Amino acid sequence: QVIWGVGWTFISGALDAWIAGKVGCDGGRLDAAALDAWQLARLRETVARARTQSAFYARHLAAYNADGLRTLDDLRELPFTTADHLRSEGQRMLCVRPDAIERIVTLPTSGTTGSPKRVFFTGADLELTVDFFHHGMSTLTVAGDRVLVLMPGERPGSVGELLARALPRLGAQVLVHGPVRGVEAAWSALTELKATVVVGIPTQVLTLALYSAARGAASWTPRAVLLSADRTSPAVRGAIERAWSCRVFDHYGATEMGFGGGVECEAHTGFHLRAADLLFEVVSPVTSLPVPPGEAGEVVFTTLTRVGMPLVRYRTGDLGSMVAGTCPCGSTLPRLAAIEGRLAEAVVLADGGALSIGMLDDCLLDLDGVADLQAAVDRVDGVDRLRIQLRAAGSTEGLAARARRALLGVPALARASDDGRLLIEVGVGDAATWPCTTGMTKRLLRDERGREDTDA
Repeated sequence: QVIWGVGWTFISGALDAWIAGKVGCDGGRLDAAALDAWQLARLRETVARARTQSAFYARHLAAYNADGLRTLDDLRELPFTTADHLRSEGQRMLCVRPDAIERIVTLPTSGTTGSPKRVFFTGADLELTVDFFHHGMSTLTVAGDRVLVLMPGERPGSVGELLARALPRLGAQVLVHGPVRGVEAAWSALTELKATVVVGIPTQVLTLALYSAARGAASWTPRAVLLSADRTSPAVRGAIERAWSCRVFDHYGATEMGFGGGVECEAHTGFHLRAADLLFEVVSPVTSLPVPPGEAGEVVFTTLTRVGMPLVRYRTGDLGSMVAGTCPCGSTLPRLAAIEGRLAEAVVLADGGALSIGMLDDCLLDLDGVADLQAAVDRVDGVDRLRIQLRAAGSTEGLAARARRALLGVPALARASDDGRLLIEVGVGDAATWPCTTGMTKRLLRDERGREDTDA
């Protein structure tokens, strides 16, 4: 047992016990050999089914027989699938009739042109996610909790709707408010529900926490927060914990995974992975070969139990690393370290330095009162310009100057600025009037230099 806070007891290893039961371990104790055997058996079944029931995989895996998968290491012999396959192949990747599909999620392309990605789920596929949410949320949720979900939930099979199906299984009450489109409405929902747990998108929850803290005794503070749908900066985690005096947990997932991939425990030493349903790898972005634990690379996963649209060695574009050994909480599940960013998100500046939204988050969201930021790089008279717009809660006096000083504390930005190769402009807006980023779209540093030079 792990005792956390006065009057609250959390049982560590809930995910282990759940997965142990799924893979057939006696006594609810997860055995590494049994997990490996389960994953190998499900992998072989997935490959065999995909080759015979999917028009795409019949070609893509034509040279690969499931019988050739004798160990999990043989997985590396299989070809990757990518976001381009989702865009170009779509329905041809299905292993079921189209009328068996219950939910189709369309993900817009990151550019202005191109086909969107479409991910297909059967009812059974969605139930696998509900089951994971049920057991994963037990890390921070107990019977009697009131959970405010600040995630999309209007449509059947959306994240919020799946959480609304999962949380009552823990004896919790749930209100799906949806993304924070207006901070006043979200604050009212938090206060009226007297939410003990909040689930939401990192900077949106930070905006709400800072706004709520400014209300003082008139507000309500949750006991725990789960952040999801975007990278969580350590600065965001710390600011939410200070504003609400709560514990913050992080979740890793993607629509392609079926929304749920892994969740932190109370030790906060990596995501405990959904290993009965998903097989994770980390591969070198250069060689595409697996890298050892602790070494950063691209996160790749294979679905093991999905019926409708299996994904074999799907390249996520996320930069991360596996964590070796047993978690301090006692879990033996595979763990993935905190996501470091996106491989393709970095913007290369004129001097050759690279900049990403994650770097800006770590630099600026630690400033007192900053709730969110938007950023873009364009070009003025042949010189790169970094434009930052901060969303602030509370006083904005002197904030732009403090932000500029923080940016110039980054050596690469300081060098480029000193050499005249980079202009830095910082603006400030009010968190109460500036709408939050909505939906599940990850925040990006926009590169707008493809257009003609912007007027100064």
